[in-house]
Parts: sequence; structure tokens; C-alpha cells
Amino acid sequence: MTNPVRPPRFPATPEQIASQVEAFYARVRQDDSLGPVFGNHVRNWPEHEEKIAAFWRNAILFERCYDGNPQRVHIERSDVSPELFERWLDLFETVATQTLPPETAIPWVALARRIGVGMKAGVAAARQPAGAPPILR
Repeated sequence: MTNPVRPPRFPATPEQIASQVEAFYARVRQDDSLGPVFGNHVRNWPEHEEKIAAFWRNAILFERCYDGNPQRVHIERSDVSPELFERWLDLFETVATQTLPPETAIPWVALARRIGVGMKAGVAAARQPAGAPPILR
């Protein structure tokens, strides 16, 4: 028995995902806040963009093509602060609304923001001193 194919979360194609990721990271590299942080860690941009596109194809199209732990990766990068997530998400939304049709951009940005809340909270929790009460925001 084969597993039925799940429909996408919202209308998006692999090509749109790849294009959005490429356009977004082109802007990230130029961003005063995000560019230096990403520049400290990304050595091969095409490889990084393919990995992130696979993450989004998994999250949107259910392709099961991504194998990674983005929460752990962000926590391990000491220069990734919780505050950077707002800039990341705002830039992501700007690029999405400029390059994608609304029926794709709006739900994708909403999904990115939901994921971003969890990522930001995880990084914030990891940056707390040992024994400190949790930050609940």
C-alpha cells in the first residue's frame, strides 16, 4: 500500500519556491543586519539556497526532501540573536509580496511567521543564563 500524496498547503510550485529563496537570499546578502551574520556561516550560497528550498518544499509541498534541524543550527550560531528573526521575517515578507502572487505570498508569509515564532523562542531560551526563569514571549 502506498501513502497518498498530500496536497500542498497552498498554491506553490517548486520553481516558485526556488525563485523566492534565491531572491530572498540576494536581499539578505545586502542587508546591514542579516548580511554579516549569514556571511559568517554560509560559504556556498547555491548549496545553502538549495537546502532552504528543500526545507520549504517539505513544509509546503510535503516532498519529504529536507533532512535537518534548523532550530539546532540557529542555536549553535552564537551571533544569531532572537531580535534578528523579526528582520528576517520582514525581509522575507517584502520579497514574497514583490515576487509571488497573493495566493502564494500571503499563506507562505503566515507559515514563515509561525515557524519564526518558534525559532525565535528557541534561540531566546538557549541564550538565557543557566537557572534563569523562561522568557515567555
